[in-house]
Amino acid sequence: MDLERIREAAERVSHSLGMEVVEIEWKVGKERFLRVYIDKPEGISHKDCEAVSNQLSVLLDAEDLVPGPHYILEISSPGLDRKLTKPAEFERFAGRLARIWSNNPVDNQKFFEGRLAGLADGKVRIEVKGRVIAVPMEGIRKANLVVEF
Repeated sequence: MDLERIREAAERVSHSLGMEVVEIEWKVGKERFLRVYIDKPEGISHKDCEAVSNQLSVLLDAEDLVPGPHYILEISSPGLDRKLTKPAEFERFAGRLARIWSNNPVDNQKFFEGRLAGLADGKVRIEVKGRVIAVPMEGIRKANLVVEF
């Protein structure tokens, strides 16, 4: 299974429709699942997922990118509590509440919850209790937005 070729196909389709690929997952259990998470600045609708699914399924079959038995293609938005993995995402969501887990301590901590304050010099800036902390991008184990009501 060449996930990079699948990502390239998904990006061709999503970009042609004004969207971006956020993440791709391949899971095998009782069923085989290929999940593609897409996004665009104004958010994703059911119709967006349907359009990408229709075009991508044809492309995957035509290029025989998912060999073997039957699989399920699922197209989804990354959700309100989406993962943050790319530098541009930390900029895009500046001002939003987020959680960050670091591999290495920063100011004697490995977990931070606060408002994203962008990215500078390869470090994600997060405001925690009125103080801005700079967490090195390469040291982030996990980061995601927090749903606010």
